[in-house]
Amino acid sequence: MCDSRALVDAHHHVWDLDVRPQPWLEAPGHEPIRRTFGPQDLLSAATRPITGRRLTSTVVVQCIASVPETRDLLALADGDPLIGAVVGWADLTSPAVGDVLDDLRSGPGGRYLRAVRHVVQGESDPHWLQRPDVERGLRAVGERGLGYDVLVRSHRLDQATRLAERFPGLPQVLDHAGKPPIADGELADWASRLRLLAAHPQVVCKVSGLITEADHGKWTVDDIRPVWDVLLSAFGPDRLMFGSDWPVANLAGGWNRWAATVEELLDGCSGAEIHAVLVGTATAFYRLTPDTTKDATPCS
Repeated sequence: MCDSRALVDAHHHVWDLDVRPQPWLEAPGHEPIRRTFGPQDLLSAATRPITGRRLTSTVVVQCIASVPETRDLLALADGDPLIGAVVGWADLTSPAVGDVLDDLRSGPGGRYLRAVRHVVQGESDPHWLQRPDVERGLRAVGERGLGYDVLVRSHRLDQATRLAERFPGLPQVLDHAGKPPIADGELADWASRLRLLAAHPQVVCKVSGLITEADHGKWTVDDIRPVWDVLLSAFGPDRLMFGSDWPVANLAGGWNRWAATVEELLDGCSGAEIHAVLVGTATAFYRLTPDTTKDATPCS
């Protein structure tokens, strides 16, 4: 039987501002999270279960374009039983990216490196993921059995689709559902682009980062539900994974409010579907611990 108590948070961040500054936190509106956050802070914040499940494993994700930050995250994972995988950073444009990845994997905690991410949403080039040097780097990622986390805004989802077309063997996960413009309520273009991406079976999607795309102070479950309905129909539960985007989620309600929202969205799903979203998809993509594998018999 599956472990009906397990819960995987497939997307969260940690940072120690005394060790490594996070310049993006200086932008207006980030004052509530402009401090150090560690794994124990997440455990203290994540007190609400989802369908009776409490947090058992997480995936920590890079924030800045820094190999030293990735080393920090890997070393942290090596000593913290909560962290099951790390999404790190390496310069995909560098001819030496393969060597950098090999060095990271051979260092402390290197076995936890399961994927790479670049903040593509910050690049001005609308075809950044299709640059020849970036594609060379992505081939190095795939050759090492790693996945790729895609971070783009909704109007740049075409980049992710072209990536999926050109790299059918590269496991790809869309972070934050491609950042649908929930606050504006104009979801048609996002939904159309997302369905094109979802047509590629090697692509999965994180149900994360949605509340910060809504009105931070006024959003309700009804604002999130149209996005959930599109994701569920486009990807199906076996290709969706829960993520908190904590502590960024604190800007729009926090971990527990998001957890309550996810539980409400899952109402009506079968036990097997709930297990896929909360455990199975993330476990398969990031190759997490055997006791929460997707291959286990799903909950009925």
